[in-house]
Amino acid sequence: MSLVIHNTLTRSKEPFEPLTPGKVLMYCCGVTVYDYCHLGHARSYIVWDTIRRYLTWRGYDVRYVQNFTDIDDKILNRAKKEGSSMAAVAEKYTQTYFEDMQRLNILEADAYPRATRTIDGIQTLIQQLQEKGFAYPADGDVYYAVRCNCGYGKLSGRTLDDMKAGASGRVDDGAPKKKDPFDFALWKAARPGEPFWESPWGNGRPGWHIECSAMVREHLGESIDLHVGGSDLVFPHHENEIAQSEVVTGQPLARYWMHNGMVNVGGEKMSKSLGNFTTIRGLLDSPNAPEPMAVRLFVLQAHYRKPIDFTDDAMIAAQNSWNTLKEGLLFGYEYGSQLGWDDRTQAAPQLTSFTEQFQTAMDDDFNTPVALAVLFDLAKQLQREGNLFVHQGKTETEAETLHQQWQTLVSLAQVLGLEAAPAENTSEADGPSDAEIDALVEQRSQAKQAKNFAEADHIRSKLQAQGITLIDQPGGITRWHRS
Repeated sequence: MSLVIHNTLTRSKEPFEPLTPGKVLMYCCGVTVYDYCHLGHARSYIVWDTIRRYLTWRGYDVRYVQNFTDIDDKILNRAKKEGSSMAAVAEKYTQTYFEDMQRLNILEADAYPRATRTIDGIQTLIQQLQEKGFAYPADGDVYYAVRCNCGYGKLSGRTLDDMKAGASGRVDDGAPKKKDPFDFALWKAARPGEPFWESPWGNGRPGWHIECSAMVREHLGESIDLHVGGSDLVFPHHENEIAQSEVVTGQPLARYWMHNGMVNVGGEKMSKSLGNFTTIRGLLDSPNAPEPMAVRLFVLQAHYRKPIDFTDDAMIAAQNSWNTLKEGLLFGYEYGSQLGWDDRTQAAPQLTSFTEQFQTAMDDDFNTPVALAVLFDLAKQLQREGNLFVHQGKTETEAETLHQQWQTLVSLAQVLGLEAAPAENTSEADGPSDAEIDALVEQRSQAKQAKNFAEADHIRSKLQAQGITLIDQPGGITRWHRS
């Protein structure tokens, strides 16, 4: 089986062939750190974290880099509003980003470059663009001359007639210094009271688009395998990155461009500018909040390129689905020792049929909805066997096969970043050990034989308080399990 990826650049699925066999260079456009992350951000970074995990599981050596935009008009406006500084605002929301991502089980990147720490690389790239005739200075600003690049528009498929340079208020389209309204800023002259850096064009700060071009080059090289981000970044941000980088290096900036769909609320994209956003921490800290893994599952239940609708009902459904999957993931912790597994952490041979179905789904442009169906099939089988064991004291499936099913489920779920562990108050570390439970069950049996039913009831209640449920079976046999 070969992995195929939908490439935004070619608008088609293509076999994945990295520049260097066995290695993947991957760059993700990160957040502008001026506020808390919302569910749109959560979707994007859950998607790319999952794809990174899958590539690693497939045997690739992945180097994953994700930037922070820490100089921007939005950050400066927030600093003015809060009576703070650009650096303080950026640092505050960089840290809250890490806190939110950790709750969603998103792995840290191999590097987190920041725009303010890449100024030398940014200025070098601007100078090279100017030398090649693709950039021109204008009273302290420097602009990219879009019409000089005959390939401009190849990622978005737009022509100059329907383009408008800039995005989200980051570029002043009406700037009188421009030679052409389509040109966009590479360097901005310093404004009174704002941070600035010295440059050949005067004191100023970088434009938004040039930052990522410089950070990709500095941390991954002139050409990479995967460049990823939200679909709202196709134009102008990623289009401008291509324009800036490729005329200097003469190489494709990325072999594959991937973009995730938006999170919608009432049919509109969730965004801070529209004011219809829900922050990650606002959702996870709300009354009756879903578990973080339910949020992750909500994202993965849709194909990454499709839009998803955020509603209360959708989150309730995701939590219910997670409860089913979680029960399967906890099966080994609850029943493993009683089924005679020598070591629940010992890897059992995985079931090839499920693994192959999972890989087939993920190899088809990372089709997580189909991959999840494989996990739910395993989880429901384990859930059923657990119920049989609790109520009948035995399972229909052999213990070793159950061990393989559980290990397969845990392993494949981890590829999607979906993990569960026993609650601390029901773990063996905090509660009675298996041997202690067995001893109390035996004491209870002896008490019943001696017709000391008060003592027998006391032992049952004692265990129940510690999360241990006893089930009496015919023939004087008592089974137990941790709730």
